[in-house]
Amino acid sequence: MKIRESTLPVLGPSGGDEELKALQEVIESGWWGKGPKVQEFEERFAEMVGHKYAVAVTSNSHGQDLVMKAMGFKGVDVINPTISFIATAIVPLWNDCTSNIVDVNRRTLCMTPEEVLKWQKPNSEVLIAVNMAGIPCDYEGLRKVFGGFIIEDAAHSCYTEGAGLGGNVAVWSFQAVKTMPCGDGGMITTDDKMLADKCREMTWFGVSSTWSRSQKGLGGKPGYSWDYEVDILGYKYYMIDIIAAICLEQMKKLPKNLEQRRHIQKRYNAELSQLTASTSKHPGGFFTPPEYSDTIQYYCARFPKNLRDDIIDYLADKNIHTSVHFKPLHKYEILKQRRKYPVADDEWLKLISLPCHNRMTEEDIDYVIYWVKEYFYKHAIGIWE
Repeated sequence: MKIRESTLPVLGPSGGDEELKALQEVIESGWWGKGPKVQEFEERFAEMVGHKYAVAVTSNSHGQDLVMKAMGFKGVDVINPTISFIATAIVPLWNDCTSNIVDVNRRTLCMTPEEVLKWQKPNSEVLIAVNMAGIPCDYEGLRKVFGGFIIEDAAHSCYTEGAGLGGNVAVWSFQAVKTMPCGDGGMITTDDKMLADKCREMTWFGVSSTWSRSQKGLGGKPGYSWDYEVDILGYKYYMIDIIAAICLEQMKKLPKNLEQRRHIQKRYNAELSQLTASTSKHPGGFFTPPEYSDTIQYYCARFPKNLRDDIIDYLADKNIHTSVHFKPLHKYEILKQRRKYPVADDEWLKLISLPCHNRMTEEDIDYVIYWVKEYFYKHAIGIWE
């Protein structure tokens, strides 16, 4: 097969005339900040995920930070999984908390109840459960061993039925390569009105939004109320209408976009299945597909660890961009822990995320499958039996 001239990205957003038109409408409206589009997006998103309240913010990380601040968590122990993006363990540090990083399930790469039970401390008050690559954590099991506050990190789960309902609160991501991208942004969803109200108040330095005050004048009279009180320490974490306009259009396209991701997942699983056969040198085969995901935020395939980096380089030579999701958090110097991580230390060395996004054509999928197979059939003939 001829090598393509341009690089096939591992992830990538897609937009079109609908997003451009939505942006034009917002720009021409003169209301670029937090306004009617944000309000509409919050209402529609809350309805989609099955929560009563939604607060749109600048990112998933800021959403988690805001929840911790609104709940008053400071100086406590926060349990989080080692297979995740570094923000998972950094947000607790922003709040003078300790990041208590635990090992993961070998198949799902999600946090396990057994690890939580083993490593939780008397001051372990918060648990950040990450639905790795859209695969849900065992929330029923986590609840049996942990009685504190659970933040469901649903950054990879937008949207699969039931996602966001496992913890006390859920935080979502609309970052540029997520399943519903808008450049960057996030959402807090919950059924707790007090928490939602406090988070909303804290998104702009404790000031009520200009949009909300434009809907009521002083003394309840029509017009703009310029006066406001600030009685809470707040931050600048609110989403703006320019971003919300893109989100609303992406939300309409989400079902079709997820259908494409699931199609790619299905083709990879089926057409790379020949590589799952065991040999004496590689009893586990040369390829292990990831657990099924409704969103396939990442297609985290596993290959023999002694070949992983060579495969990445080989595919890069064919202009196929891959990645590794993720380097375990306990391996970063700032997050070092005094314990062993037998599962994560073993499994992450096998991980390669293959391209999976809704911009991919059938030819792109064919291209990835061809060169992965080619690596083993010809390039790695010395290890093939």
